[in-house]
Amino acid sequence: MQNPRLAARYAKSLMDIAIENSKLDTMYNDMLGLDAICNDSKDFVSMMKSPIVTASTKQNVIKAIIEGKVDDITFKFIQLIIVKGREFFLPEIISTFISQYKKHNNINEVLLTTSEPMDEEMKTKLVQSIQKQFTGTIDLKTKVDSSIIGGFILEANNNLFDASILRDLNDIKKQFLTNIYVPDIR
Repeated sequence: MQNPRLAARYAKSLMDIAIENSKLDTMYNDMLGLDAICNDSKDFVSMMKSPIVTASTKQNVIKAIIEGKVDDITFKFIQLIIVKGREFFLPEIISTFISQYKKHNNINEVLLTTSEPMDEEMKTKLVQSIQKQFTGTIDLKTKVDSSIIGGFILEANNNLFDASILRDLNDIKKQFLTNIYVPDIR
């Protein structure tokens, strides 16, 4: 169950505290580390979402994992989330904080899906080309999906540009199935 309003409120609160204490970049790095933990360990996320595991056990696990490795404010913030019974939403709060940080610093997230891995030279040229379309910096993430056959799919700021062979083939298939040039005889 997602709760974007709750995640946004907690993430905004942490952003405000980070800005107030001049630790925004530190908090961002901490949140990236916590996001990696959530993405890499489904057991950790399941434990945090479990109503059977007590809050004190969850706090001890968090303490063992991150104490001394993250800023004190981040540690106390995570502890507060557990005390308030909001640990179920921890992954969502973390990802919302990362999104708010990127928006605050004018960083545009771009996802490029290709059928084969791209070399660094091509990525650099692509980022330069995309940079002309956006203000701020580009955070390019790449994904390989052989099912698109060829071409690429570019997602940026809730826009999708699909130049894949799979999409072209699907378009041709639709044209053959609903040929507007042949009268419909019934």
